[in-house]
Amino acid sequence: MFTIEHDFDATVITLVDEGSPHLKEDVIINGFDDCVTVEQLDPHTDRLQRITLSFAQLRDLSAALNLPEGVYRLRPVKK
Repeated sequence: MFTIEHDFDATVITLVDEGSPHLKEDVIINGFDDCVTVEQLDPHTDRLQRITLSFAQLRDLSAALNLPEGVYRLRPVKK
């Protein structure tokens, strides 16, 4: 399950882990004008962990989810 909310300066997507008895903490994705952050509470330390991605890194991650093992560089499509 997931939710999408539009705040003043960001779009917030929350991923809720539904399923097996070993559920993970919610993942919160914040989309800002210049970056995207991914946050998750670490239950071992009770601290919020945050990763900040540029839009280029996010684009590469999106592409990587659908590619086989290897090394890649995305190039713009010539029109």
